[in-house]
Amino acid sequence: MSRKVVRLTLDHLEEFTAPCRSCLLWELDPVRRERAADACAEKDAWVSEVLREWGSCGRVVLVDDVPVGYAMYAPEAFVPGAAGFPTAPVSSDAVLLTTVHVEPAYRGGGLARMLVQGMARDLVQRGGIGAVEAFGDPSGRGGRCLLPVEFLGSVGFKTHRPHPTAPRLRMDLRAAITWKGEVESAFERLVGAMRPKSARGPAPKATRASRAKLT
Repeated sequence: MSRKVVRLTLDHLEEFTAPCRSCLLWELDPVRRERAADACAEKDAWVSEVLREWGSCGRVVLVDDVPVGYAMYAPEAFVPGAAGFPTAPVSSDAVLLTTVHVEPAYRGGGLARMLVQGMARDLVQRGGIGAVEAFGDPSGRGGRCLLPVEFLGSVGFKTHRPHPTAPRLRMDLRAAITWKGEVESAFERLVGAMRPKSARGPAPKATRASRAKLT
């Protein structure tokens, strides 16, 4: 079974039928949300706008090339629904993680973690973004489209602004960069230790003194 994370496209969204597909809590302010006649079309329009003005705003996890989950994120300027939470606004150096959804049949296998890792990798590579923040649900039920606090904590988020029903959590991308560098350095050391002696470089040339010892 192959698993990989790719950039979110509008074609990917068409594959999902979960409530998140038509939810506009984040994408529209309350007035526009109330007037929306076609929620899916509004969602597609929002994704198109963010792609055009900011760039990729999501990641999709594929299992055997079939989309089974996705994450969505964007700067708060594109997420007017965030203003309605008591712990808003999001920090000026952060983007907001709004959604992490994995189809029920595929949950429990680490796919949600893969999506968060793919998001972090994307943002680190872009540069100029200090962190990712998210509004959490302490109850763990995912109410009001919030991500469970327990899940956010398990993938590297820490409470940034406490609240009994909607705390704001933060994952510092500078820490992610440091961790990435440490892992790559450790891997290089491991490869060097395992490399055959013949592959570590040419043997030192014999000196006149060393030749004398051999004769």
